[in-house]
Amino acid sequence: MTAETRLPDPTVPPALPAAEGEAPFDLFLPLRSAGSLEDPYPVYHVIRTVRPVLEVPIEDWKGPGVWLLTRYDDVRDVLRDPRFSADRTSAPLIQHNAHRLPEFLQQTSRGLRTMLVMDPPDHTRIRKLVNKAFTRARIERLRGHIEDLVGTLVAEAQAKGRFDLIHDLAEPLPAIVIAELLGVPTSDHRQFREWSSALINGLSAQDEETRAAGTAGVESILGYLRDIIAERRRAPQDDLISAMIAAQEEQDALTDLELLATSNLLLLAGHETTTNLIGNGMLALMREREEWGRLCADPSLAPSAVEELLRFDGPVQATVRVAREDVEIGGKQVPAGALVLVNLGAANHDPTVFADPQQLDITRDPNPHLGFGFATHFCLGAPLARLEGVVAFEALARRMPSLELVTERPEYRPNPVLRGLRKLVLQA
Repeated sequence: MTAETRLPDPTVPPALPAAEGEAPFDLFLPLRSAGSLEDPYPVYHVIRTVRPVLEVPIEDWKGPGVWLLTRYDDVRDVLRDPRFSADRTSAPLIQHNAHRLPEFLQQTSRGLRTMLVMDPPDHTRIRKLVNKAFTRARIERLRGHIEDLVGTLVAEAQAKGRFDLIHDLAEPLPAIVIAELLGVPTSDHRQFREWSSALINGLSAQDEETRAAGTAGVESILGYLRDIIAERRRAPQDDLISAMIAAQEEQDALTDLELLATSNLLLLAGHETTTNLIGNGMLALMREREEWGRLCADPSLAPSAVEELLRFDGPVQATVRVAREDVEIGGKQVPAGALVLVNLGAANHDPTVFADPQQLDITRDPNPHLGFGFATHFCLGAPLARLEGVVAFEALARRMPSLELVTERPEYRPNPVLRGLRKLVLQA
């Protein structure tokens, strides 16, 4: 990469560490460096304006490297283009640095692969099986149960007066619901939340202690799920894990590793992202008091509000693709084997698609955000996440319209891709 093609300071991301070094390999360093965890969007804007198709410099690496996309059209087009693979392990850069990846990603390269890193036909086969549990009709049948659960959690939080939204509502709600769908004891939801938090923090950590905790979290979750799977083999129940076991035994639809990996993905994705949707969304509403007031005056706006909150500060900021062949994007030649960081957060703030993108507008229409991804890998759990978010924001708006933000600068978790808060203290 020549000097004249680099972004002027301070927007140029620092180079990724050389493969021969001892530092952990950090695929998402460009996102971490692009701005503070508190508010990366202004720097995303600069990158999108100055160098929307950005080749990230990598020390001592001669092969196909890393490219960062920040424009809406580029992001959407890559997500639906079969010339880009979801299998990160196929990239030469990842293969060269496999030993320096976090343990969970190393296990992916050893066969513990989820739908997130599969292409058709494997992705199609597994998604078709799991999708039966996430149809709109089936999710809608959960509405009454979710409303009861939210009502209980909100009442308990309100009784405290001052409460942590993350601990008291945003974490337990989706964790309990996905546990029930999978067939995991709901009483264990705090435990697997603790493990998953350690895992996710470990994915983005540079210090050995946090990475070791992430590895321990991976081992704990997988061990836990192996026990659950063994129990369901002995005594099937009316849950998703039992259904996947039946499909494995009757239709040879899943391997043992695919069964374990899919269970793990659903358990993690089923609560982590929705927790962050509720937390990030409520923080945005507390800071935009006019929009909070509109929602409280008309809680039926909750569905539209959820879509805007997914756009405005979504829980998933980016995903990764690998170029299968040389592809031109925005006048730049992205070589075969290159890793492409697809920045959903930046795309959702593209002013060519969203008027005044920095402004929260809970009645925004149209709102073609990419908060759930796009095309083949569009989020399987989107209907469930939407329902949980709508019910949660409706309940908060109806029951606690006078909510106030206690902590003006909440602390974000260190992962720049799975964006979320450690806590959010509110006063009822």
